[in-house]
Amino acid sequence: MSALPSIRQLRYLVAVADRLNFRAAAESCFVTQSTLSAGIKELERALGTELVERDKRHVRLTRAGEEVVAKARALIAQAQDLVETAQRAADPLAGPFRLGVIPTIAPFLLPRIGPKLRAAYPRLKLFLREDLTDRLLDRLRSAELDAALIALPYETGELAVRELFRDEFWFVARERDPLAREKAVAVERLGPREIVLLEEGHCLRDHAIVACGTRAPGEAPAVEATSLATLVQMVEGGLGVTLLPEMTLKAGILNGTSLVARPFASRVPARTIALVSRPGGAHGRDADLIAAFVAEHAAPKQKAGLPSLRRRA
Repeated sequence: MSALPSIRQLRYLVAVADRLNFRAAAESCFVTQSTLSAGIKELERALGTELVERDKRHVRLTRAGEEVVAKARALIAQAQDLVETAQRAADPLAGPFRLGVIPTIAPFLLPRIGPKLRAAYPRLKLFLREDLTDRLLDRLRSAELDAALIALPYETGELAVRELFRDEFWFVARERDPLAREKAVAVERLGPREIVLLEEGHCLRDHAIVACGTRAPGEAPAVEATSLATLVQMVEGGLGVTLLPEMTLKAGILNGTSLVARPFASRVPARTIALVSRPGGAHGRDADLIAAFVAEHAAPKQKAGLPSLRRRA
């Protein structure tokens, strides 16, 4: 029977694949370059095929190397889950938990629930990473994260998804905008060209496009915001109108501005806040507890919760 590759060898290979540089890969693994090179050679001998090609200028994976790296990432994640499952079985939400959160949730939700979560689970050590959805899901699949708070709809593939609550969108504009003078806005009246969006890569952009329709071909926007704070400034500067999630309004994103928010009259657009994790991962029970906690403490209780945003013109 052929010798099986070790997790150490697989980690070396993944490090080389990520950096395409043996010196940088060795530093990331805290070993010498000769140790890493020997580990790669041992792995190639065990598998009977060349995985990495290198010369004085370039390092590249062979086709077999690319396929092995993909499976190596999954095996490393499963091995890490195995160890953590044994360590955490007796004491849920105690010790480190690595949570990813998208930028349109993190600054608006975490300050509200973070202190409550720490009080409820004092032994929990929560490590947070804010990033775009696709990068968070990649890190989750490679076991760099234990779970992620994202917004649906979004393609999550094989990951376990726990839907937490619905976060409705509100119409936001300057006070003198004709639609801002109405108590409630019909989403059908919004012109796609008038809506200021976040730049490509933010799921909130896609949610707004789904709600209000796509622009005609060739109608690329002149400006796009890199963050919600910038988007609010653009709208206040007269560059258009926008849609903002109720969560951001409750957190006071419009404080200090002259902008007003109006609810939608019907066919209310919304996103669904969800917690995603690896199916069968070591932190499945912890993810269930965090999902239940967020749903209980962050879900909107009633529409009357935003009285200051319904003021009449």
